[in-house]
Amino acid sequence: MMDKSSGTGRRNSSRLWLAVAVLSLVVWMAIGGIGGPTFGKLSEVSSNDQASFLPASAESTEAREWQSKFTSSGSVPAVVLIESPEKLSPAQLAGLPSLGTQLSAVVGVSQSTSTLGPIPSTDGKAAQFIIPVGDGNGVKGSIHSLRAKATGYVTDAGLPAGTTTYVTGPAGFIADLVSAFGGIDGILLFAALGAVLVILLAVYRSVVLPFVVLLTAVFALCGSILVVFALAKSGAMQLTGQSQGILSILVVGSATDYALLFVARYREALGHSSNKWSALGRAYKGSFGAILASGTTVALALLCLLFSELNSNRGLGPIGAIGIGFSMLASLTLLPAALGLLGRSAFWPHTPRKAAANSDIPRVWRLLASIIAKRPGAVWLGAAAVLVVCASGLLQLQASGVPQSALILSKSEAVDGQAALGRHYPAGAGSPVVVVAEEKAAAEVLAEVKAQEGISDASVVAAQGGPSVRPLTESPTDTAPLVRDGRVLINATLSSEADSAKAEQTIATLRQKLHDKAPGTLVGGTTATAADTNASAQSDLWRIIPIVLAVILLVLMALLRAVLAPLLLIGTVVLSYAAALGVSAWVFNHVFGFPGADASVPLFGFVFLVALGVDYNIFLMTRVREESTLKGTRAGILKGLGATGGVITSAGVVLAATFAALGVIPILFLAQISFIVAFGVLLDTTIVRSLLVPALSYDIGRRIWWPGRLGRMS
Repeated sequence: MMDKSSGTGRRNSSRLWLAVAVLSLVVWMAIGGIGGPTFGKLSEVSSNDQASFLPASAESTEAREWQSKFTSSGSVPAVVLIESPEKLSPAQLAGLPSLGTQLSAVVGVSQSTSTLGPIPSTDGKAAQFIIPVGDGNGVKGSIHSLRAKATGYVTDAGLPAGTTTYVTGPAGFIADLVSAFGGIDGILLFAALGAVLVILLAVYRSVVLPFVVLLTAVFALCGSILVVFALAKSGAMQLTGQSQGILSILVVGSATDYALLFVARYREALGHSSNKWSALGRAYKGSFGAILASGTTVALALLCLLFSELNSNRGLGPIGAIGIGFSMLASLTLLPAALGLLGRSAFWPHTPRKAAANSDIPRVWRLLASIIAKRPGAVWLGAAAVLVVCASGLLQLQASGVPQSALILSKSEAVDGQAALGRHYPAGAGSPVVVVAEEKAAAEVLAEVKAQEGISDASVVAAQGGPSVRPLTESPTDTAPLVRDGRVLINATLSSEADSAKAEQTIATLRQKLHDKAPGTLVGGTTATAADTNASAQSDLWRIIPIVLAVILLVLMALLRAVLAPLLLIGTVVLSYAAALGVSAWVFNHVFGFPGADASVPLFGFVFLVALGVDYNIFLMTRVREESTLKGTRAGILKGLGATGGVITSAGVVLAATFAALGVIPILFLAQISFIVAFGVLLDTTIVRSLLVPALSYDIGRRIWWPGRLGRMS
């Protein structure tokens, strides 16, 4: 009678699992059906304009808001440069205004939004037009049209053979940056999924299971994209090309990692049970806590970016947290549903059998556990020494920002055009310094700007109408200045490259002098925006790091119910981060030849490596704690290492491969984050999680759980 009742109970339980599995699949199919098509629309709500990254309190942001009152709303200056191999004749120069009219018409410049030019160079071999490009149809589209038409117009203008045309300036750089981010909508995702598929095929030696895991990650991405798109479209968060790319990589990598942990538990459970639903319940019980704790830790660490001064960083916090949330959800609902329906056939052709229930730990992990048991002190001291040596490379790290011309790693007409401008004009031409001053102090401020070392020229924007293309033949001081709400606008030209360190120093000195002489004066422009962005990024580093460490420490204390173990784990993660950054600095400087690192790189590297490094700590230590309750601490450490070693290593390789895929996008920031995180994760899984943490924990013994009393036997 008991057997019959027990059998009925198992059948009812199996039916319940089946119903839940089918319901889960239906829900996720609906999410995928709606979220999938949304993926290609993310670029519509994404901004790559550096000025929009800054907070409203930044001086360059305030200057930009005032500047919009003097020019067409939302306009960005584009510089059309005409470079001739020989000096232009008076007749050729006389025909340039009509050429400017044609160029202005391409982007729909109106009478009230005047194009400046032609501005001939002193050597007579070049002329430039500064055309305000409205963002109504998108800067990229306007610049593409200008580039497509400019060459033909120049050819028809009768200029010397070999005359070259460039479309550059701030609008040109924005267009090339948007084009460089274009691969995020497809190439990046396919590269990441392809790399993960190859790794999963090698890990599982199965035809079915890799696709089940990949589909879990893809559906998690669909769900997160659906939410992110809605929030970005409503203006609730700032979405950038960087955040868009990182979201895809983060979701694919984390969802696959969580899936690896769940699959490992499921395979182990199938060796102890002939009923696939019972095995699924056992796997769920064994992995739920670790996945939930890992995902929650990463999400909380990402949300710490809300304390950032930069709008782009603040946006990435919730965007990344949403992605991690869907990764957890898919790994704990969709994946179990698919595995439950497939059962052992998911592992075909290497299906687990009950006879394999007591299979030994893989030989490599048995050997490693033996070494740790014999010489724990030597192992962890040796591992720590390697990390310290790697960390010494931090002395070479140059993370104070890079020139705008170095941001794009692929061929860029804006970069080439800026170099051509430097051959004929002051190096800062095309990216003016913008000074907003009170009308009563205009003359005094203008004199101070002109006297500033590093400024080659300056003038007040005049209140004059005229044709849509007007030559700069007369001094703007000959006419009344344009006044808006009691303010005037001064444009100044830098004598050094607008994206150089010297130009940023000029801005810093000018600001100090003007703030003392005429309080309330604002200094903005491309150079000032870059300087403010770098300053905010460096400030964020020291503000957010302590917050992230505190949050992770509290989560680990709650999870492990100890104080000493979380402190040691945090220490190993920080050391691993320093080592990864040190090696990266050496590689950036001496292998890739980068001119430096983006100021946000150390912060992003820290958030990802520390949060994801703690992920592997949690995978390891939750299993160690589980085994320690049965076998004692030292035996539990060796058993936990053997049980999770393969999973953590596989997860590390998968995550490294997904972040390495960021390298297909030709943006310096993403290339640097790609290397730092990929290398750091591999360093973390091979040295920190496999050697340093288990050997250090083994050497300390049961005191690792202080002030708890777990593992009193050893």
